[in-house]
Amino acid sequence: MISNVAVLVCDGVAPFELGVLHEAWGYDRSDEGLPVMDFAVCAPRAGTVRSSGGYDLAVRHDLSRAAEADLVAVPAMPEDRVTPEPLLEALRAAHRRGARIMSLCVGAFVLGEAGLLDGRSCTTHWRHSAELAERFPLARVVPEVLYVDDGPILTSAGTAAGIDACLHLWRQEFGAAAASAVARRMVVPPQREGGQAQFIRTPVPDCDAETLGPLLVWLTEHVGEQHTVESLARAANMSPRTFARRFRAETGTTPHVWITGQRVLRAEQMLETTDRSVDWIAAEVGFGTAAMLRHHFTKARSVSPQTYRRTFRAVGPVESLSARQAAG
Repeated sequence: MISNVAVLVCDGVAPFELGVLHEAWGYDRSDEGLPVMDFAVCAPRAGTVRSSGGYDLAVRHDLSRAAEADLVAVPAMPEDRVTPEPLLEALRAAHRRGARIMSLCVGAFVLGEAGLLDGRSCTTHWRHSAELAERFPLARVVPEVLYVDDGPILTSAGTAAGIDACLHLWRQEFGAAAASAVARRMVVPPQREGGQAQFIRTPVPDCDAETLGPLLVWLTEHVGEQHTVESLARAANMSPRTFARRFRAETGTTPHVWITGQRVLRAEQMLETTDRSVDWIAAEVGFGTAAMLRHHFTKARSVSPQTYRRTFRAVGPVESLSARQAAG
């Protein structure tokens, strides 16, 4: 379980992605019963690091601090510069001892230089995915998705996708309730699946229809009901073809995939907070049968509903998270 986080930086680090990592892992949310991380920013030498924003950062820790971390993260750093070898070796050492490794945006190039992407699926900002694949041919680059989780290595696309990747890791480590609490404080949606598109290729015409936002809110409140593209299109006063195109444009995915993700999220919350049977939860969230819930839940979370419940079931967030952190 993650309790100690080290962020590795060198000259040229991007302030936004560094800020995302601090907001996700370095902020004290103990007033909501969430665990407080031992968070540190580390550089090859303690002292001044030049950011890509043109201002300096005062970094207190050298790379020896990373040897203690459960999560070692790399924000966006210049992909066209050679990364200092001590930083690369710190990443390799963290990987050898089983730490979680995470990169945001073009920080994936640093992981590639360290040899950590060889034979793994990964991603980066869509503008740089072809270059990442060219420079590191042993990596399996997945272009244009928000993030990719391949075992201990988690890579994300640029800017806001880094938030999605951090929330994904919060959910893995501490459960859906904790991830939702972090998302609320950050004022962002609690879940965007990693396979969603990074960007919209074709802008939606303003005259086509109003935003689907109200319909999406309604859908989250009626996720247990059965929906089709045709029924949703009627509710939105669109043709099915226009609705499907609009839905992908606004969400980056299809109605079926989006609704399935929302059902998995609702099932997570019920598994954590109720004693209801898996059959009951499956019916309540719209999957119909326990077998269908197990199929979609295991595909999305890589664990069965029963295993998830054993891991994250607790009386309340304060007691459960504190106990799990102490046990970890």
